[in-house]
Amino acid sequence: MMLKVGITGGIGTGKSIVCNLFAVLGIPVYNADIRAKALVVANQTLKNEIIAAFGEAAYLPNGSYNRAHISAIVFNDPKALAMLNKIIHPFVFQDFDDWCNTHQQAGYVVKEAALMIESGSHLHNDYNILVAAPLAQRLINIAKRDGMLPAQIDKIMANQLPESDKVAFADFIIHNDESHSLIEQVLAIHHQLLNQ
Repeated sequence: MMLKVGITGGIGTGKSIVCNLFAVLGIPVYNADIRAKALVVANQTLKNEIIAAFGEAAYLPNGSYNRAHISAIVFNDPKALAMLNKIIHPFVFQDFDDWCNTHQQAGYVVKEAALMIESGSHLHNDYNILVAAPLAQRLINIAKRDGMLPAQIDKIMANQLPESDKVAFADFIIHNDESHSLIEQVLAIHHQLLNQ
């Protein structure tokens, strides 16, 4: 039976690097954040729900998602962010289930999601992996990757559970710091999962 393995962690912890290592090992990887961005454009039912909640300005005249408009609303209003997540997450859950059906031959699959615990999707996984990194390292990673301003980073972090709270939900913890090898940690978990 194929196992579902979630990978989560706060912004800048290195989730994508860890997922790339699993992919190199031949494990199918589903990126929930990337799929959510595709679904808000491709799924008409989802689009209709977003428009009903946030108005016609949620989409540009060419049909693309007005990310700047929505971000300006939700990053300053926790209730609006919760509403947006409540609309989008069920569509991502269903999309992941459909994707899993195309990967039944795999020993296990990996789902990467920043808000896995916050959304409750960790409950649907057989195992959950937390990628943890020191705050200073995370800030360096974010600055290199996104060039965000400190205030933007603070807002994103404020909408994510603290790392210390996520530990309780993790079956495995991967430490992305100067003193642990990511490759060795991923290989150790990979062998454990294949032997379930």
